[in-house]
Amino acid sequence: MRLPEIVGTAVGNTFRSKLRTLLTVLAIFVGAFTLTLTNGLGVGITSYIDAQVASLGGEDLMSVAKAATVEASGFGSDEGPREYDPEKSFFTAGAGLQFEALSAADVRTIEAIEGIARVEPVRVVAPDYVHHEGGTKYELLISPAPSGLDLDLAAGRTYTEAGVVEVAGYDEPLGELLLPSSYVEPLGFASPADAVGAVVTIGLSDPFGNQHEVHAHVSGVLRTSLFGDGAIVSSALRDAMFEAQTRGLPPIVTDVYQGASVRLEPGTTAADVERIKAELREHDMAGITLQDQLGAINSVINGLVWVLNGFAIIALIAAGFGIINTLLMSVQERTREIGLMKAMGMGAGRIFALFSAEAVFIGFLGSAIGSLLAIVAGNLISDVLARGPLSDLEGLRVMAFDPLQVLLVILLVMVLAFLAGTLPAAKAARQDPIEALRYE
Repeated sequence: MRLPEIVGTAVGNTFRSKLRTLLTVLAIFVGAFTLTLTNGLGVGITSYIDAQVASLGGEDLMSVAKAATVEASGFGSDEGPREYDPEKSFFTAGAGLQFEALSAADVRTIEAIEGIARVEPVRVVAPDYVHHEGGTKYELLISPAPSGLDLDLAAGRTYTEAGVVEVAGYDEPLGELLLPSSYVEPLGFASPADAVGAVVTIGLSDPFGNQHEVHAHVSGVLRTSLFGDGAIVSSALRDAMFEAQTRGLPPIVTDVYQGASVRLEPGTTAADVERIKAELREHDMAGITLQDQLGAINSVINGLVWVLNGFAIIALIAAGFGIINTLLMSVQERTREIGLMKAMGMGAGRIFALFSAEAVFIGFLGSAIGSLLAIVAGNLISDVLARGPLSDLEGLRVMAFDPLQVLLVILLVMVLAFLAGTLPAAKAARQDPIEALRYE
C-alpha cells in the first residue's frame, strides 16, 4: 500500500464512527480556535503599535534623562540603590513624585557627544486650565512629545521651526499649540478646521499660589491616537509656560529639565546607538530610543499572549487524550481487519503509518475548522470594536491574522495529533496476525 492509498484509506476509516470522530474533532477545534484567536490578538495590537510609531517618523529619536529617572520609569538597573548626593537637582511630577533632573551642564554634555545632531531640553509644565475667549475652563495635559514628529492631524499643520507665530492684537509672537480633537467642541469650535488659527488661553499657578495666563496659537488639531489625548506644544510655548509656572523662583530651581529629546545624526547605526548610550551612562544619564520603548510594550503583549496560548495548549493536550481514546477503540474494533492486512503481507510499518495518518487527519480537521472560524470571529469582533468602543483609535484592528502563523497553528496541532496517535498505531502494528484473526 503506497502513501496515497494509506492517506485515502485513513480518511475513509476516520468517518467509520462519525459521532466519535466528531467529538474528538470538536475537542481539537476548541484548542485551535483559542490558539488562533490569541495569536491574532498579539499580531493585531503589535501591528498597530508598530504603525503608530512608524507614522511618527521618530526612528532617529532618543529620550535622555538622568539614569535614576529612567530606572524609575521601568527601565531598571541591577546596580542597587544610589548614594545620596545633596548637589543633585530634582523636579516634581505631581502627587509628590520627585525625580532627578537634567541641568544645563548635562545638556551641554549631551550636545558634545559624537553622533548627536540636536538636543531639545524638555521642561516640566503642568497647566491648570485652558479656555477660549472667556468660555468654560478645562484641564489640559501637555504631552512630552518632541518636535519634528510626523503627527496625524485632523486639520491645520504642525508648528514651525521657531515655534512662534505673529498674531494681530498681540505685542509678542505667540507660541504654537497642537490641540487634541477632543477639545474642539468643548472649547466652542464648530470643527477642527474652525479651531485652527484661534488663540486659546492657558492658566498656570506659580509656587506662591499666583495664577498666570499664557496665550497660545492653535496651529493644528491632533487626531486621537494610541499616544494619549495630550496637547503638543512648541519649545517656545513650553518655555513661556515654564517661566509663568516658576515665576519668582531662583535660577538654581528653574534651570533644570525633565529630560531631553535627542535627534541622532543621519546614518546612525545600532552600534553607534549603543556607543552613545555607553557615553551617556558615563555621565550618569541614560538614553532610550523608540525601539527600546516599543520592545518593552511588545514584551508585555507577548507575555499576555503566551499566557492565553497556555490555556489553548492545555485544551489541545486534553484533545490529544481524545485522539488516543478514539484510535484505541478503533484498533480494538478493527483487530480482525488488522490481522487480515498482516496475513496479506502488509508490514507493521504500513499499519503504523495508516493509524498515524488517521490521527493526523483528525488533527487537521479540528485545527483547520478551528482556525478558519477563529479568523471569521476575530474579524467580526475587530469590526464591531472598530466601529464602537475603539472608533477613536483609527486604524486599530484588535485582531489581525498572519497566514504564516495560522499555518503554524495547524501544523502544530497536526504534530500533537501524530504524537497522540503513536500509542494506538504502535499497538496496531504489534498485533499478531493469527491472534488478530481469532479475535471475536
